[in-house]
Amino acid sequence: MQQKLQPIGVFDSGYGGLTVLKEIVKALPQYDYIYMGDNGRAPYGSRSFDTVYHYTLQCVEWFFKQGCPLVILACNTASAKALRSIQQKDLPVIAPDKRVLGVIRPTSEVIGRYTKTNKVGIMATNGTVQSQSYLLEIEKFFPGLNVQQQACPMWVPLIENNEFSNEGADFFIHKYIEQLKEKQPDVDTVLLACTHYPLIREKIQQHLPEGTQVIAQGEIVAESLADYLHRHPEMEERLTKSGNRAFFTTDSPADFDAAATRFYGQTVTSGHIDL
Repeated sequence: MQQKLQPIGVFDSGYGGLTVLKEIVKALPQYDYIYMGDNGRAPYGSRSFDTVYHYTLQCVEWFFKQGCPLVILACNTASAKALRSIQQKDLPVIAPDKRVLGVIRPTSEVIGRYTKTNKVGIMATNGTVQSQSYLLEIEKFFPGLNVQQQACPMWVPLIENNEFSNEGADFFIHKYIEQLKEKQPDVDTVLLACTHYPLIREKIQQHLPEGTQVIAQGEIVAESLADYLHRHPEMEERLTKSGNRAFFTTDSPADFDAAATRFYGQTVTSGHIDL
């Protein structure tokens, strides 16, 4: 009898998590994966903590019903506003044998290794900035680091509407980078703390001083996941390894597929789900 799939679940409020999934699959191609974007209720960045927590928990429970023993919140807003509550309050009750991981801690654990000036800038959504999650986590690992945050509320809409290649997008990219540079004049490392932002990474780089490093999260999260599975063989052994990929959205599959293909770098064919 064929073994029931036990894939790794990868979640985002929309498309951005596909940039993380892309790097995870590149590093760990043998596993089965399910990606789900809650596009019907996106964006999460401007929503309250309670709303993001409620939506994220619903999505995590859906992944569990699909057989996923491990779920990655490839969404900075969900990681900032919902992950800790789900880990501490919900998992012990609803699924003590399952795990939910985020993207903030893995990035915070390594960001200090990239900077020579100890001046780091974080570009993120309003929700992630207001949560202070990066400041709190980075302080644990690199207490001497000078970290400044910059909210970039226009970047996600520009990217999701495929408007990021035009001159109007350049205006908003330049605007937020200049605001960051005012706060952090000697910045030498910029963290893209939103999974959408890798699509405008080259443009961001062009507006920064030469030699400034721009760090995206996908590769870091992929390395962290590989390390986690190495350290937790009891979880690694549960995961099925057939190389399957499945994609789902809470909105229109046709709309999702067109945009998702840009983020993932390969053709995506999704199914619709209701929560």
